[in-house]
Amino acid sequence: MTGKPARSSAGTPDDKPPVKLPARQTWRALYTHFRPHRWTVALGASFALVGTVSGLAQPLAAKTLVDRLGEDESITAILLLLTALVVVGTAIEAVGAYILERTAESVVLAARRSLIGRLLRLRLPEVERTQPGDLMSRVTSDTTLLRAVTTQSIVSAATGGLAFVATVVMMGVMDAVLLGVTLGVIVLIGGCVALVMPKIAQATRRSQEAVGEISTVLERAFGAFRTLKASGAEERETEIVAKAAREAWRHGIRSAKWQSVAWSSVGLAVQVSFLAVLGIGGARVASGAISVSTLVAFLLFLFYLIDPVSRLVEAASQYQVGSAAIARIVEAERLETEELGKAPAASAVAPTGPASVVFEDVTFRYRDELPYVHHGVSFAVPGPGMTAFVGPSGAGKTTVFGLIERFYEPTGGRVLLDGRDVRDWPLTQLRAAIGYVEQDAPVLAGTLRENLVFAAPDATEEQIQDVLVRARLDTLVRRLPDGLETLVGHRGSKLSGGERQRVAIARALLRRPRLLLLDEATSQLDAVNEMALRDVVTEVSREVTVLVVAHRLSTVTLADRIVVMDAGKVRAVGTHAELVAGDPLYGELAATQFLASAPGAP
Repeated sequence: MTGKPARSSAGTPDDKPPVKLPARQTWRALYTHFRPHRWTVALGASFALVGTVSGLAQPLAAKTLVDRLGEDESITAILLLLTALVVVGTAIEAVGAYILERTAESVVLAARRSLIGRLLRLRLPEVERTQPGDLMSRVTSDTTLLRAVTTQSIVSAATGGLAFVATVVMMGVMDAVLLGVTLGVIVLIGGCVALVMPKIAQATRRSQEAVGEISTVLERAFGAFRTLKASGAEERETEIVAKAAREAWRHGIRSAKWQSVAWSSVGLAVQVSFLAVLGIGGARVASGAISVSTLVAFLLFLFYLIDPVSRLVEAASQYQVGSAAIARIVEAERLETEELGKAPAASAVAPTGPASVVFEDVTFRYRDELPYVHHGVSFAVPGPGMTAFVGPSGAGKTTVFGLIERFYEPTGGRVLLDGRDVRDWPLTQLRAAIGYVEQDAPVLAGTLRENLVFAAPDATEEQIQDVLVRARLDTLVRRLPDGLETLVGHRGSKLSGGERQRVAIARALLRRPRLLLLDEATSQLDAVNEMALRDVVTEVSREVTVLVVAHRLSTVTLADRIVVMDAGKVRAVGTHAELVAGDPLYGELAATQFLASAPGAP
């Protein structure tokens, strides 16, 4: 057991309930995304308003048309005017819709870039507490929902509200009694619509959580695809994904149900209003209170009212949907990120030579509720040379590297690099001085060249060829069909375990570090390649400080010093011969775990 915290099975950090933002915070978050595009949105809204005004003029033109028909006058001019209003209004609204759609895509792009930038700067403990699949769904599906609410919802609310007010005013001018009848019906049914809006938000939020769970399960399955197949777990994993998919479907159906209630309520309000106005308006025409042309114009205004009311309902519905996405995006934005600091200026003189490392009474635990992994760890590595860390599993060896890289912060004590607390180093500068080969030697999807230069993108062809020879990869490159441009597959699936380790070592060496951290870097190599790379590491250690976690005696005996760790403490430091003679635990490890070789064996 290493002491590292296990991931939570839920999509949210530490199994916390999903965030539900108050309306004020939701609007503030919305405005943050909306603000850079406010003038473009205003332009699109202006076009929409012009289209609205042209639409409002159509019932008045129709009234004039009816009056002229009654007076047996020419209607050609009015027909041409109506045609022009329809064509111009439609064209202007089309331009406005394009502007808004384009802006909506820009909002999504900006949100995704910002969120991706934050997620890739997350502190390692945050990533270990949160499922990667769920984080990915926030970048993809949640930002897509943001698209509608930041432009369409806001613009629909603004233009729909203005159009509604303008239409109501015009209807009031026509006949106050009929207006009262219309508003009475709309208010009654609108109250019912308001009751279902929170249900839309709740269903959407749960649907998005289920979508995040789908991404989480798939990410887990593809991350261990061979193990999945070897375990015959395809059906079980399919059922887990299907369960999450059914959950998303169920909540999606619920959201669709309440949205259909909202939309059908709009149609119901218009139909009931039409019948009420037609009945009462017909009576008023019969009594001579209003003219037929006024009733016709009022009915046209009533039908025209469908559009602004629909926009308002659409805006409210999209806001409920978008607020759920906003809450999840804000939750991701609240995760703690690293402050990388500025990269040193080109003119600045970077430290040179091997780095020194000192641990001063370091204590550490991964989380407050977990036990300590380090209990006052102290040692000093002056550099250059090789220092090996040995000890039973769970002794805290790998954690030493995590603290040096500042993946984690010590709970107590200090970690010094070149006599300076690592917390005082800008992260960019600190990590630029370090080459790190992880225990599982990850290889990224892409070409072999892309993997080699991942930590040193400015490496020259000569440097690449040199490190290929040193890492014993030159033969592999000659054998590959496309050489360095060969695709290595997902997580290096087209390479053997030993080849992946050599790629990871070559990547670290190409960085030309001052401090090289090797965590079981040769565990999957055959004897010939291990011996060759051992010689390379020995050569590198003459100019670079090398720290290595090792379980093979052949590696440990070459070290200039050996740090023996047990139960989160340093119990002994010395050479191989000194420790075999003076430390019982090391003597036992040397006789058993280190390939049962005799003391002093090469």
